[in-house]
Amino acid sequence: MPDVLSPRSIADSLTELWSPRVVAEVDDNYVKVAKVHGTFGWHRHEHEDELFLVLRGCLCIETDTDTVTLQEGELFVVPKGVRHNPSAQDECLVLLVERKSTLHTGEVVNDKTRSLAEQLRPV
Repeated sequence: MPDVLSPRSIADSLTELWSPRVVAEVDDNYVKVAKVHGTFGWHRHEHEDELFLVLRGCLCIETDTDTVTLQEGELFVVPKGVRHNPSAQDECLVLLVERKSTLHTGEVVNDKTRSLAEQLRPV
């Protein structure tokens, strides 16, 4: 991976929705980018927090108790164990920071589930 990256440009070049790609590593974490649109689906990560940073667009993250709406440049951390459901009414580009152990769709397996090998594919 190059030393200087443009996460927004990389996310914008993606052709698959809800299919994050690893663009960097920081200690025991992956930095990922994704292009999203529509609803992802309810899931949780029992042992890992998940950071969302909106690079372009607007992202809503529902939890069992609240809904957070993120605009471009804003970030939110979903605490470990919290059930959540990200969605975007229009195309949105996001940057994610997750532990390397984080499963893409948590305990749920569905058509949006991506393996780590898929997320590590070259962009």
